[in-house]
Amino acid sequence: MKPLKIGITGVRGVVGESFTPELVVEFAQAFGTYMDGGRILVCRDTRPSGPMVRAAVSAGLLAAGCEVIDLDICTTPSMQLAITRLGAVGGIAITAGHNPEQWNALKFVRGDGLYLNSTQGEELLDIYHQGEFVKTGWDKIKTGIESVDATSHHIKILKGAFDVEAIKAKHLTVAVDCCNGACAQLIPRWLAALGCEVLALNDDPSAPFPHSPEPKPETMAQLRAVVKAGRADIGFAHDADGERLGIVTEQGEPLSEELTLALATEIRLQQQVGPIVTNVSTGSAVDQIAARYGASVVRTPVGQAYISEAMLEHEAVLGGEGSGGIAVPEVHPTHDSAAAIGLILERLARNGERVSELVGQLPRLTMIKHNIQLEPNRLYSILQSFRLIVEREQLIHDLTDGIKVSLPDGWVHARVSNTESMIRLIVEAEDVPRARKLLEWARDRIRK
Repeated sequence: MKPLKIGITGVRGVVGESFTPELVVEFAQAFGTYMDGGRILVCRDTRPSGPMVRAAVSAGLLAAGCEVIDLDICTTPSMQLAITRLGAVGGIAITAGHNPEQWNALKFVRGDGLYLNSTQGEELLDIYHQGEFVKTGWDKIKTGIESVDATSHHIKILKGAFDVEAIKAKHLTVAVDCCNGACAQLIPRWLAALGCEVLALNDDPSAPFPHSPEPKPETMAQLRAVVKAGRADIGFAHDADGERLGIVTEQGEPLSEELTLALATEIRLQQQVGPIVTNVSTGSAVDQIAARYGASVVRTPVGQAYISEAMLEHEAVLGGEGSGGIAVPEVHPTHDSAAAIGLILERLARNGERVSELVGQLPRLTMIKHNIQLEPNRLYSILQSFRLIVEREQLIHDLTDGIKVSLPDGWVHARVSNTESMIRLIVEAEDVPRARKLLEWARDRIRK
């Protein structure tokens, strides 16, 4: 099986197997056709395949009559913020985010800096599959590609959203693991602008990923060591393109990626009560925190595009997902680890609390995430079989995205991954034994 994932969220696969230059050129031509020409921004993370993919993207866009602005290595949120400033009609982020280094992907952004929604994604796919692209004449193809720095503008926006002077006054020591990804261009500069003493590791964009670029406890061993050795006030872990954030407390405890949103929710609702937007896979701690403040929680399908649109519709004060993605609307209604850092450090500076004290106030539930690898042609039939079993047993369930089953001891959510050929199983319960029992319950039924 050659791993390739084509969907409304973009296209991703393993470079040299399914993710080829031909595929990239055609998708870029399709996007250029969909955007009817115009100025398109292109950014990438630090994967070795990045320059090759960028060349193919540029060729496809130029062939469709677009003007290409090259942002080179920068975070996806930096590119999203630059779109309106530079008068672009859209952008393409060349990044597979949390996937391993052999993967790469194209993620498509529209003129307001948000990802294409489901309808727009389907329209783009129709153009790609039909293969009927705009073909600009030889004498009308743009002859140059301009290079622009998007990181400085991103930092300017961040400075306007948070109390920089209060953070500077605390002289916080912050450890950060950039995973040698695009965040190496942004996060140390942002922390320096906040007056922090920065203990940076894996901040070389020319070096390979030192570990999986998914900020979760299993990848935070180095960061934990630096936090404890440097007596840091907090540690932050990043993915490859600046969307997801992991946290290590000053005591060296690596937090579950689920707790990033829980912590941000607690901080935000103390400042301002309003709707919180998250997806149906995210843990119940968010609901418990919101209930303390009389705030509502809006649940969407999994995917940043759904979060962003729901935030705008409901005028949310915060959005995010249990993967560690946080969207602060004063910056942009998109996942941005730099904005999440600003929110957290502002709270630590203003209240003088330690992050471990803040985390101690959060509900602690047990969540287990389990992936079932399957051939692409079996994914939906297996999920449909599980749904029929759930309906036959007359269990309470939600079909917002896949199947989420409510049980006396907790809940189970099964859905097809947006990014890989697998069914993702997530269970949550009050303790580990109950969560394991729920996982076995779900696996037994999926096997059937």
